[in-house]
Amino acid sequence: MKNNNLNEIKRSDIFSHIPQISYMPRWGVLLMDLLLCSFAFWASVWVGSGFFHYLDITQLEVPIGAQYLIVMFFQLVSFWVFHTYSGILRYSTFIDTTKVLLSNISVGVILGLFNVVMDFVTGHHPLLNAVLAIYVPVSFVMLFALRVSVKTLSEFLAHSQSNPCVMIYGTQSAGVAIAKMLRSSENAPYRPIGFIADKDERSNYDLAGLPVRYLNDRLFEWMAGRNIHHVIISPIKMREIEPSRDLQVFIDHNIRILTTPYFTQFDNTNDINAQRIGRIDSIHIEDLLERPQIDINTENVRQILQKKVVLISGAAGSIGSELVRQVQRFEPQVTILLEIAESPLHDLTLDLQKQFPDNRFIPIIADIRNRTRIEQIFKETRPDVVYHAAAYKHVPLMESFPNEAIQTNVLGTKNMADMAVKYGVQRFVMISTDKAVNPTNIMGASKRIAEIYVQSLFKKLHAENENCTKFITTRFGNVLGSNGSVIPYFRKQIAAGGPVTVTHPDIIRYFMTIPEACCLVMEAGTLGNGGEIFVFDMGKPVKIIDLAMNMIRLAGYTPGKDIPIVFTGLRPGEKLYEELLNQKELTLPTSNNKIMIAKVREFEFEKVEQQVNELIETSRLDKPFTTVTLMKKIVPEYISKNSIYEQLDPQ
Repeated sequence: MKNNNLNEIKRSDIFSHIPQISYMPRWGVLLMDLLLCSFAFWASVWVGSGFFHYLDITQLEVPIGAQYLIVMFFQLVSFWVFHTYSGILRYSTFIDTTKVLLSNISVGVILGLFNVVMDFVTGHHPLLNAVLAIYVPVSFVMLFALRVSVKTLSEFLAHSQSNPCVMIYGTQSAGVAIAKMLRSSENAPYRPIGFIADKDERSNYDLAGLPVRYLNDRLFEWMAGRNIHHVIISPIKMREIEPSRDLQVFIDHNIRILTTPYFTQFDNTNDINAQRIGRIDSIHIEDLLERPQIDINTENVRQILQKKVVLISGAAGSIGSELVRQVQRFEPQVTILLEIAESPLHDLTLDLQKQFPDNRFIPIIADIRNRTRIEQIFKETRPDVVYHAAAYKHVPLMESFPNEAIQTNVLGTKNMADMAVKYGVQRFVMISTDKAVNPTNIMGASKRIAEIYVQSLFKKLHAENENCTKFITTRFGNVLGSNGSVIPYFRKQIAAGGPVTVTHPDIIRYFMTIPEACCLVMEAGTLGNGGEIFVFDMGKPVKIIDLAMNMIRLAGYTPGKDIPIVFTGLRPGEKLYEELLNQKELTLPTSNNKIMIAKVREFEFEKVEQQVNELIETSRLDKPFTTVTLMKKIVPEYISKNSIYEQLDPQ
């Protein structure tokens, strides 16, 4: 009953204006402190005269009123020295309390010395030692109580019952800082109720005035009974756990997971706290899928890239732009940004000039299918290292336009590779895909043909000259958040209220973050001696239906209830799962356990060159079935799935 009355008072408008008050000016805080000190002095005189019965304040050599003025003068000076009035009362911290304590101790010490000196000079002390002994602790208690009272009242009035309750995951300094930030700000959108402790931490205790609960099934019953549907986790805590494993339990109980910007301690600045409060947001699905940080041999990469001319095709794409940024760590002489898309290249160039003002960039608009233009670029820039990321990658689109896939993914790669040989490039790193393994679609088959071309080209060159251009191929699966990938697509569907469309309930995919993929690409580029196809450890595959359901829950909705999920059927060329290696292929380990070498079937360059040239010429005739027939001849394991080209496969 008592709690209900308190809640009614909080919901009323009696005190609604109080949290909106800015803050008391410094002179106001100083005046209030002096009033409390005055009360403490007269209370000390009353207690002292009552305790020491022989003390008659009317017979003092220095009148009690004069003693009061002396004490208040020194107290005012000590307030000024320690700036006890400079803080905002409702944001008082341990530092503010320490200032008040030092101020009062210094007053007691100074007045005591003043008595000793005056007693030595005049034979009597002007101030009552008994009063001083009582005044110092009493005045401190009053000043401290003022700050605690204002802080507690402000926190009580600042958070209305309409604010969602939230638990804070983690009991270390970052979690405590979040609790302090939320409790001290009148603009806080959440009301902290308690902390959640890990399994290796003791429970059943209070922290910063809030209960600490153990992470188990009873916790969620306790939260449900108090209408708590939010958990905040700090970025520091995120680094200490495995998000995909440790946070799934919250998602399964329909608990919305929030996070904050990076900070390690509570800040007493209201403006900074307001900014942080405003940036509390739900974690993203990428945070759950992200794996431990990749360690690469930076010295090997530096030897390859430092003071070198580096050319990156597809520079404004998801992978290309991240490669550009990561390459800058290794101090290249100049970076050539080769891209066909004008606006993305323009935006990338502006960002790079701002982020790396001391580095040189040369943006170039060009189509890798234009052999004459590509040769002109290689002739003028003379790159030492090439990262070839330009490609068409969308499976359903390429299924409708096989000729365009050949022109870009095969002819474009051939042009880049041929010019790399002609103009003495040291290393050529081609970025391929897991869809090139046992391809079931145009896109995967076109990338496999590009792999075959550069690998057979290196085999021929190396037989003639060991110091030839080293061609290295890297394969990996889907990257999180790349242009046109499933995660941004689901996010748009959820924002629109659904439905979320999934092609098949059993479809699975491998995922890797863009920075992780680019780190491994650069590492593989240093490990390769030429002709290798490197495959990356993609971790565990993810069911797309689970991905969709987790994204819906992270957005604060219930799958199937708030946001429906609709199965649309496999798209042309799509298969249920991707493979990183052909069944006939073996892998060899490297010095990086995240990278393996695929032992693939080798081809004679003369035959490959003839077949590729025929394929390229055919693709110019706008005869897609003829083009696909030649593709299947070059890549016999290419068996179409859910495609009009299935009729070309042997029955």
